[in-house]
Amino acid sequence: MDAIVDIVGSCIGFEMLGVEKFLSSKIHVGSGFVDMAHGKFPVPPPAVVELLDSIPYYSTEIQGELATPTGVAIVSTLCDFDSGELTVAKVGYGAGTREYKGFPNALRLILGETAETTATDKPLLIETNLDDLSPQVLGFVMERAFELGALDAWFTPIQMKKNRPAVLLSILCEKEKRDRLVELLYTETSTLGVRTREIERECLDREVVTVETKFGPVDVKIGKFNGKIVNVMPEYEPVRQLARKHNVPFRLVSDAALAAFSERERTEVSAATPASAG
Repeated sequence: MDAIVDIVGSCIGFEMLGVEKFLSSKIHVGSGFVDMAHGKFPVPPPAVVELLDSIPYYSTEIQGELATPTGVAIVSTLCDFDSGELTVAKVGYGAGTREYKGFPNALRLILGETAETTATDKPLLIETNLDDLSPQVLGFVMERAFELGALDAWFTPIQMKKNRPAVLLSILCEKEKRDRLVELLYTETSTLGVRTREIERECLDREVVTVETKFGPVDVKIGKFNGKIVNVMPEYEPVRQLARKHNVPFRLVSDAALAAFSERERTEVSAATPASAG
């Protein structure tokens, strides 16, 4: 029950505070041993070790369990562990009941705003060269890669040794998806090895809105830079469905969605502009 209260209460608090992104320092896990149902285990205990997969943590001479499974579950699910510039607005502390010599038993939460205008993350790029696979197999591998959680996948024509034309298969993914995607390449292709490296990816802030057209509703994806709309694109699937339903060109539906979005923007700007006094 206390774990459920901790998790739900934290989520309610984050929503009330309007938190949009979470950053965390490395997790201090403590040291020593803890008594459990199966005997005495070293710190961090098994459940915490499992949750700390791919997450930076450290230990000092402080004796005791400083990171519990519930706390690590919240942090590992929500937080990025990269550094970022932050303009501090408020600071809060939560103190525990245990006392440690020369060490404050407190958790600090800093609320502020970042100066970032775009979202930046560091996914993995997995690549392999293939010169002996049929296009049908390659198409299947790309399809499975997206099903397994790839962020993107693409083919690049290359020239390999002995002048053989080949394909460079590239898969972009989050770190936790690496193993299953590498397994896909080993089991579904003829490759004997893959290359992986961390890259930095920058993305615009994105939002999806629905506009009404004479053909029906269409979702439109908006890209923003510094709060300003710089990219507008109707989503492919609803445009395709409406074009087929009404037997009209794809571009006609897409253009209608863009026109509806522009009209929506003009209406909102007019509504936000105060009328001048006569």
